[in-house]
Amino acid sequence: MRPFKLIGFLAAASLVAAACGQSGEAPAEEPAAQDQEPSKPLVLVVGATGGTGSLVVAELMNQGYPVRAFVRDTAKAIDRLGADVEAVVGDLKDPASIAPALDGVGAVINTASASASGGPENSAEKVDFEGARNLAEAALAAGVGQYVLVSSRGVTDDDHYLNRMFNNILIWKRRGEEAVAASGVPYTIVRPGGLSDDPGRNQTIIFEQGDTQSEGIWITRADVARVCVSALAHEAALNKVFEIHAEDGEPQADFAAEFASLSAS
Repeated sequence: MRPFKLIGFLAAASLVAAACGQSGEAPAEEPAAQDQEPSKPLVLVVGATGGTGSLVVAELMNQGYPVRAFVRDTAKAIDRLGADVEAVVGDLKDPASIAPALDGVGAVINTASASASGGPENSAEKVDFEGARNLAEAALAAGVGQYVLVSSRGVTDDDHYLNRMFNNILIWKRRGEEAVAASGVPYTIVRPGGLSDDPGRNQTIIFEQGDTQSEGIWITRADVARVCVSALAHEAALNKVFEIHAEDGEPQADFAAEFASLSAS
């Protein structure tokens, strides 16, 4: 062994002996410093048992997010989402039921929408407007970091045929958007085109602003879910309102560039 290596070895041995003291035990090793991905926030999904909401839950779980489903029927939640998904019972029309569901939540994704068979108590006014507003106010009070609202194309067209067919549903959705934006909670408002139940990840997702076209363009619910979940990971998605639809083309692996290209509202 060459002298300078021996000196180095003896010096190291001396330091180890000093650290061990009389016990003869080696000192506890410090954990190696590692770059760790920040923990993902608990996400509350509203409308979780619906066609789009259930896919949002699945996408969140696939990406490693902890998930809590806000539901009105636990049996339906187990049937649609499985027994492993945490479900809390509440109703957007009842603000008192929302606050407990937000305990520990970092983000919410609201996919709830009125249905034609819901009756007056579950009308678009009650669900898409008042419910969206109630959730925004509760989320702000709870310190939630982001509120993603699934709305619809055509909300700025008061004469849209869907308003005539479904009791002004798009008008109420727009008022829901306005309530969320005015609440003070950081938000992302997604306006998809017509929804299909086809598999996602097969087309290019087009991002637009201005609500200039609402008929004859489509997107899968699965791709809407992808956009909503992706928005949680990108600060550039905050406080933006945009439309999405799908066209033939290569599916994006990530939507960072699309979020960055959008104008803040």
